Amino acid sequence: MSGAALLAEALVKAYPRHRALNGVSFSIPPGVCLALLGHNGAGKTTLMKLLLGLTRPTSGRVEVLGEDPLRAPLAFRRQIGFLPEHVIFHDELTGVETLRHYARLKGEDPRRQVALLERVGLSHAADRRVKGYSKGMRQRLGLAQALLGRPRLLLLDEPTTGLDPMLRQEFYRVIQELRAEGVTVMLSSHVLTELEARTDLAMIMEQGSVKAFGTLDALRSQADLPAIFRIRCARARIVAESVGGVVHRLASESALELSVPVRDKMAVLRQLMACGVEIEDLEIQLPTLDDVYAHFGREKDEEEG
Repeated sequence: MSGAALLAEALVKAYPRHRALNGVSFSIPPGVCLALLGHNGAGKTTLMKLLLGLTRPTSGRVEVLGEDPLRAPLAFRRQIGFLPEHVIFHDELTGVETLRHYARLKGEDPRRQVALLERVGLSHAADRRVKGYSKGMRQRLGLAQALLGRPRLLLLDEPTTGLDPMLRQEFYRVIQELRAEGVTVMLSSHVLTELEARTDLAMIMEQGSVKAFGTLDALRSQADLPAIFRIRCARARIVAESVGGVVHRLASESALELSVPVRDKMAVLRQLMACGVEIEDLEIQLPTLDDVYAHFGREKDEEEG
């Protein structure tokens, strides 16, 4: 046992016409929230299937909660919650009947599941048939299903699809609570702005390989993307001339943008404070997860070019 919640070593999944995974390796400690990123076809869903033990790797090794998911006992599977991208339920069952059905399959007490519906904001619709649920309500019912039995690991594939902004906030509140309880979360999503402040690690996949892996700060450093300083002051031209070695754009006589290497941002701040011009407003925008993701995508295009 490695001590990692999730571990992959040189993981390959090959089909007759293509390789879905090509030598994927990573180690994720317990209690971490990982953002799994990549275009459609990058290998994210295949990776989740391998972690769930739903398919066998062609070569390499995978370990989940210290077990081989293909050989692990039923007690191991009870520790995992999974929410697929496309949630399908029996339309004629009510919300509470659906949850009780899955509780029986997972060996949990079906009488204790009403609290889960309340946790995901569905207590008002517990006795309504699922065929009358909206897309967002089905997603929340899917999350409740994934939370059955207090899992130690959650695998969530596009979990906020169909949720309005308020419900997305509520969803991530639940995820934050689970992280605080030590639950490991792997979350695949195309909405990167949602993930930026809510995940510990990010893994960017491209054509079955890991393109980048680490904390957002580490990926920013690896990409070497600049921070953008937006400054308002009475004499922007003087400020621009006093800050050496920085690419700048003089938007007007009172507005200035500086492109600053992240590692130099404190030095540039000190230069600004010492330039003798009163700064009316200063905004510092660090590279976002969108910027990092776009960078590694461009890097691939340049390599192919």
